[in-house]
Amino acid sequence: METHSPLAGRCVLVTGGAKRLGAAIGRRLHEAGADVVVHFHRSRPAADSLVAELDARRAGSALAVPCDLHDVEQLPALVAAALGRFGRLDVLVNNASTFYPTPLGSITPAQFDDLVGTNLRAPLFLSQAAAPALRESQGLIINMVDIHAQRPLRDHAVYSAAKAGLVSLTRSLARELGPGIRVNAIAPGPVLWPERDLDAALKAEIIDKTALKRSGSPDDIAGAALFLTTGAPYVTGQVITVDGGRSL
Repeated sequence: METHSPLAGRCVLVTGGAKRLGAAIGRRLHEAGADVVVHFHRSRPAADSLVAELDARRAGSALAVPCDLHDVEQLPALVAAALGRFGRLDVLVNNASTFYPTPLGSITPAQFDDLVGTNLRAPLFLSQAAAPALRESQGLIINMVDIHAQRPLRDHAVYSAAKAGLVSLTRSLARELGPGIRVNAIAPGPVLWPERDLDAALKAEIIDKTALKRSGSPDDIAGAALFLTTGAPYVTGQVITVDGGRSL
């Protein structure tokens, strides 16, 4: 049982919450007392496993909800599921993302729609759907962006542009939804390698370009999310970069 529970009685919805950074954020906010809604699309086994893990720590404190974020018509139902189970929504973490190279000359409309749809369109329309509940709870939106929103990654023009759009959306929503709702973003650097294999030499090169000369961990991102949720009541419209100095 948590001994320090600043988020007791609060509800957090994490998109793409079954694995990787989403799961780390869900675990950390759950440790702080929050009930957690784990959104997933195709990762049902991982989502069910995480919910069982969280429920074992505090019974009835987690819920897995499937949703295809490309289908904007489904997004209000995702918010409704959180409200139906926990009666409120306090934090929306727009974490779900797609990431893959799109070298110029080979970009297809389907790739554009997929990358922009997941990384920009879904956060916009889900934030819109969640705004009434978040306004009632004086809540928070956290958008997961990327250091490559500011320093585009070669061969990833569509992804980098989509994340840059999400940075701009973060600031726009902070202005439009204040004072009732805070909106911030977290920009990870080399804290978790892509699921596709990367050459060991490339990993070493990336790490060497950080000021701290080491990679981070999902816990570093989860810690930033906890700070924004519990320790930053006067922070909105900001991007917290967690990259070990990679973007310097």
